[in-house]
Amino acid sequence: MTDFWIFTLSGAGALFILLAAIGILKMPDFYLRVSVTTKAATLGVGLILVASAFAFDHFSVTSRVLAILVFIILTAPVGAHMIGRAANFIGVKMWDKSEFNDLEDKYDKKSHKLK
Repeated sequence: MTDFWIFTLSGAGALFILLAAIGILKMPDFYLRVSVTTKAATLGVGLILVASAFAFDHFSVTSRVLAILVFIILTAPVGAHMIGRAANFIGVKMWDKSEFNDLEDKYDKKSHKLK
């Protein structure tokens, strides 16, 4: 793999991580911040990992990168979902301009199960 693609992948990954950091500052409420950081940071870290696999070009590095990618892709959305769900349970307010809350009055407050 040429150096151009390695720099391009790592640069794109760094750009997505930068956008995730800017999203933390710019988004108006907690739920949007969690969404932005989960998506952009996962993609950014994934691109940097792929660039490192191409840069080192060795089976042991590539297999570790693939294992890390699978782990991140599986755990980041689940973790963000659980954090958002916990925030909803404790009553973190949504942005004033949000049109509707899909989870409003859908959960039993004591058992945390769907009604």
